[in-house]
Amino acid sequence: MASPTVATPIQLQTGRLSLSYSPTRGRFAAARVRASAEAMATEKLGVRVETNPPESRLSELGVRQWPKWGCEQSKFPWTYSAKETCYLLQGKVKVYPDGEDGFVEIAAGDLVVFPKGMSCTWDVEEAVDKHYKFE
Repeated sequence: MASPTVATPIQLQTGRLSLSYSPTRGRFAAARVRASAEAMATEKLGVRVETNPPESRLSELGVRQWPKWGCEQSKFPWTYSAKETCYLLQGKVKVYPDGEDGFVEIAAGDLVVFPKGMSCTWDVEEAVDKHYKFE
């Protein structure tokens, strides 16, 4: 005689897909899960970096309509007189906030927010091309 088994619901969720099994219904159900762009954002030394945000996030912000700016490999001081949000199309930069130990590295594909009043040094390791917006 076979021993009785207890069927319990099972749910598996990975990045963009949720899969669940209901023993009472005897079937699987799948649903897409929208990854939260907020969950992929980090903040270090006052700089917020969102790595590889989805195109829907960039469209929502209107990033492709923002002005563009670029520079070659260089090193220079900068002070933000207003909050800046930028999206790096290409390049790699180490940003050293004044009065802080360490740096924040930003690169192509990053959506970055610099706070108003921040003074720092930009060390551009690879030529930068970016969209930007001051608020």
